[in-house]
Amino acid sequence: MHHTCVSCFFTHSLIAKCVILTENDCVQPIDEATVSPPVNPEEHEIVRKKILDSQYRCFEKMNRDPPYNKSGLHCSRNWDGWLCWDDTPGGTYTSQNCPNYFVDFDPTEKATKYCGEDGQWFRHPDTNRTWSNYTLCNENTNAKLKSAYILFYMAIVGHALSIASLLISLAIFFYFRSLSCQRITLHKNLFCSYVLNSALTIIYLVGVVNKPEVVSKNPVGCKVLHFFHMYMLGCNYFWMLCEGIYLHTLIVVAVFAEEQHLHWYYLLGWGFPLVPASIHAVARKKYFDDNCWMSVETHLLYAVHGPIVAALLVNLFFLLNIIRVLVTKLRDTHRAESNMYMKAVRATLILVPLLGIQFVIFPWRPENRLAGEVYEYIMHILMHYQGLLVATIFCFFNGEVQAALKRQWMQYKTQWGQRRKDHCSMRSTSYTATSISEVPAFIHVRMSHTVDKERSGGNTAEE
Repeated sequence: MHHTCVSCFFTHSLIAKCVILTENDCVQPIDEATVSPPVNPEEHEIVRKKILDSQYRCFEKMNRDPPYNKSGLHCSRNWDGWLCWDDTPGGTYTSQNCPNYFVDFDPTEKATKYCGEDGQWFRHPDTNRTWSNYTLCNENTNAKLKSAYILFYMAIVGHALSIASLLISLAIFFYFRSLSCQRITLHKNLFCSYVLNSALTIIYLVGVVNKPEVVSKNPVGCKVLHFFHMYMLGCNYFWMLCEGIYLHTLIVVAVFAEEQHLHWYYLLGWGFPLVPASIHAVARKKYFDDNCWMSVETHLLYAVHGPIVAALLVNLFFLLNIIRVLVTKLRDTHRAESNMYMKAVRATLILVPLLGIQFVIFPWRPENRLAGEVYEYIMHILMHYQGLLVATIFCFFNGEVQAALKRQWMQYKTQWGQRRKDHCSMRSTSYTATSISEVPAFIHVRMSHTVDKERSGGNTAEE
């Protein structure tokens, strides 16, 4: 979901806004000399509605809040044209997150306002009007735009690499019959879910996020695409849960039983994620029907993220219980089997926290700009390179796969060497046969010529 946070830089052209506000109950006009370029009428109307809505809520809050009851001078609560400010003690600064009205404003930055010791809001010396400091809101717009483009292309490259590595892994699993087993079948389904999720993500990023005209038209197709994107996201994590349940059943419940009924896994991996994705789509349509459902500023996302977090926690419990059983009960009695299954559990245990960490630390983005950028890059790597990570751990680092590839390589080298040896032998035999067939003919010609000469000489002598 993090790519939707970046999308604000791609859905509209950047607009420079005035950072000096005059205090008034209405939205103040902006100095034309500071605007570049002008907004189109549709964007202007959207911004106007957002500001009027915030203004209405501000007046409601000011009327609802109790009077200031602390001692000393204070600045009275007010609406400055963009944000609502509470009663503030004299001689102090107050701050809050920047508004999200404009595409070049960063809501994670802070707008500040100073209350003088005389109990009056600070006035700008040039205009002599009360002034709120919004300079940080769009101070680093160009740098953030550049960072957003980097993150955008990182996401595209990450999903492309994931698709390539997953398709190679699937080809390996389908090619080698010796790898066929139920656990590999689960791997195949997990990989297919990641391939589909990465493909849908690339289509969504290129076809919706990077196309402001599509977002403004708000076609049904982009919402359908978002629905399938949410569905495939759920499939990723529920197939990972299937991996954990399979190992738990195999090791803890059935004690190395060989066969399980996989239709329950198909139902959980492909069927169940339809439920939260459908609930989210219906709720989004009814309660938060924004353009192409791109906004992440809604708690309705918990309809999808909640089951995912639950699946991760259940999986973590299963894996920890498996490790307990392997360590306590199977170390001595089934040492070879225990080591083999421990490797499978370790691979799954590594992936579970890595693939779900964004749902745990998502709300805690650092406020510092540099730390926030580092956070963004780490989150994008964890989110958009998941398929590559899954393929690497479950396939390329898999001992059985490596052994099968080595056997195939040795077989190929042997066959190639034998083919080359046979080819050289055939060339040698051909050369020998050719030499044998040619020498008698040469000798026959020479001998015939000699005999003719002798006969000619003999006849002359006799004469």
